[in-house]
Amino acid sequence: MVFFKKDEQLENLGNGILEATWATFPTLARNQIALTWIVYDPPVPVNTGGALTPDAFWNHPVRGFTYRGVERIYPASVVKLFYLVAVHEWLEKGMIQASKELERALGDMIVDSSNDATSLIVDILTGTTSGPELPPGPFETWKQQRHIVNRYYQSLGWDEMETINVCQKTWGDGPYGRERAFYGEMFENRNMLTTNAIARLLHSIVGGVAVASGRSQSMMNILKRSINPEDLPKDVEEDQITGFLGGGLPQNSQIWSKAGWTSQVRHDAAYIEIPNQRPYLLIVFTEGKANAKSREILPFVSQSIAQAISQL
Repeated sequence: MVFFKKDEQLENLGNGILEATWATFPTLARNQIALTWIVYDPPVPVNTGGALTPDAFWNHPVRGFTYRGVERIYPASVVKLFYLVAVHEWLEKGMIQASKELERALGDMIVDSSNDATSLIVDILTGTTSGPELPPGPFETWKQQRHIVNRYYQSLGWDEMETINVCQKTWGDGPYGRERAFYGEMFENRNMLTTNAIARLLHSIVGGVAVASGRSQSMMNILKRSINPEDLPKDVEEDQITGFLGGGLPQNSQIWSKAGWTSQVRHDAAYIEIPNQRPYLLIVFTEGKANAKSREILPFVSQSIAQAISQL
């Protein structure tokens, strides 16, 4: 059971947008894109500063469209959203202590997508560290500890979280030592997410019910991005707007997002508000070398969805 209800209007619009995308980008195979789109009809239950109780929020029906939304796909840096929520859960429960260094790492992990910052966050969440390979006994204990974030998401009882894997650090060059052993011979223990799982997590953040309303608000603050070209960092390879979902939006839009990219994938997960339109969530994953390089596909999908929103 997905948390949103399927809807004929969105189904028609979504399928039309996918057909237009495949027609425009012939390198994109039908099994190289996955998408989840959630529309917030009035009365809008999100970005209210936590006005709704969790019960009221989860019982508020929302409609959506998904294509391959249950397919497990390597998420690249979009996994950092899951580590962001976990940090707030651990802080709320007193399992870890707030510190300036933790705060700095959280900001760098989300705002700049720093892999080094993520490495520290995963160490703090799991009480483990990277390093040389371990003897079998200690390695078993280490592996158990590294699965603590998976156990947390499974404990929520959400169907969407049953198939995900969020236990790995994100790398520049790749894992070494015990980290490489933990990936498995054929990398079978890589992080894996679905666009539906990400949509549910983001839905809980924008709904103000991820961990606690104050914590959801602080996550929203860190995920907020400017789409003004003058505000975008000039000295980075990817700024998480250009070539991503924010790149297809009108200049007066607001976006809260986390992108991910490697030489094989280009993904984005965003909550979007366009003045006088229904707000919405959009998660788009693309796979394949040529598509990962393309800075046109995600903005095209984003622009098409924004146009469809204006017709609702």
